[in-house]
Parts: sequence; structure tokens; C-alpha cells
Amino acid sequence: MAVEIKYVVVRKGEEKMTFASKKEADAYDKMLDMAEVFSDWLTTSQLELDEQQGEALGLFLAENKDALQHILRSGKLPEESSDSTEDDATTLRAVKSA
Repeated sequence: MAVEIKYVVVRKGEEKMTFASKKEADAYDKMLDMAEVFSDWLTTSQLELDEQQGEALGLFLAENKDALQHILRSGKLPEESSDSTEDDATTLRAVKSA
């Protein structure tokens, strides 16, 4: 018999995600906190967003916080890493050959 420790992120009584490490669970929980703040901030704007759109946009901003920070600092889109570009090219070749 094996014993496994799992860390579960729970929001409003709903299980969101399960992780094998506390560090990963804490990072995900922090990202969800940030998404909630973004969503709340967006609802105070003059944008006409329904609740679901605000939550989705807030989550997107939180998930992409590094790119968002880069854009705010430099005024430019972040460059894609060569690894990501190579992975995309490999995927595209695989799709074309199928």
C-alpha cells in the first residue's frame, strides 16, 4: 500500500486543481487570487462585460502576468523563445503531414 500526499486548491467550496507539491498548489492559488483581483478591477471599469467574461479575462491576465509585465514595462510584445518557436514549427509540420 502506498501513501500519497495531494494538495488540493479549493475556491468557494469547489475543487479547482490537485497538485503533488505544496509549492505548485500555492503558486496556482496565488494566480487565482490575482485573477480575482483583475476580475474585480475590470467590473469597476466602463467596459461592458458580463461576469463570465470578466472572470475569463481576469484569469487570462493572471495566467499571462509575465507577458503583461513585459508589455507594461517596454510597450512591446515579448519575443517568443526559440524553444517555443521550434515546438510550434514541429507541431505545424506534424499537422501538415497528417
